[in-house]
Amino acid sequence: MKILNLFPSSVIQDKILINQNIKKEMIEEIETMVLNSKNKDDKGDQDSWTGDTQGFEYIFKNKKFSLLLQEIKKTTIKYINHLGIDDNKIDMYMNRSWATVSYGKEKILPHKHKQSHISFAYYLKKNPEDSNIMFYDEHFQNEIIPGLFTSRTARAGGVLKEMNFFNASSIDIKIEEDDILVFPSKSLHGTQPNKLNSGRISISGDIVCVAKDSELLENMMPPINNWDKL
Repeated sequence: MKILNLFPSSVIQDKILINQNIKKEMIEEIETMVLNSKNKDDKGDQDSWTGDTQGFEYIFKNKKFSLLLQEIKKTTIKYINHLGIDDNKIDMYMNRSWATVSYGKEKILPHKHKQSHISFAYYLKKNPEDSNIMFYDEHFQNEIIPGLFTSRTARAGGVLKEMNFFNASSIDIKIEEDDILVFPSKSLHGTQPNKLNSGRISISGDIVCVAKDSELLENMMPPINNWDKL
């Protein structure tokens, strides 16, 4: 018997190793951002601190993060090449990048980055016990009986003998410090709930892909220099 797993969703997991002194500088810079939050009322007691909601959404403009961002660009090119995309045919623009900080049971709720094409998360500081990232399946391609994979009673009653990659509604990825994930921005993702975090710090960002030359192309975003601002 042969099983054909069709239409997989690809997430790249790689390592970016940065000099410890540079990492220390980045951590201290993020801690300063947290102290200078500009929208403190927006953060709930159980919510992680996210720089994009606190006035710090352009980390890529901060020189202290320049070496890291260079490495992230290299990993992003690996990602699009994996998807069969010719990186010589597109320009990629990082339009946002920010830090997230989690203490105690603080979490990031499931969400998407609808304003971009590619997203990434780099783990600047993470202990093994800190929460991992989770991805959620919205399509349930293998759910032959509607509602089966999300039914508590089906699991409790033994209808589902086991949870695996083919029937899970969510999957958490084991993440270590220095790991980077690159994935489609449209992917629904968040962090594990009910985990104790000891100052977990990640750096996330969004990337938009634009055609270098849109002649005879129907779907891709055309070159920005051809746009007309209204």
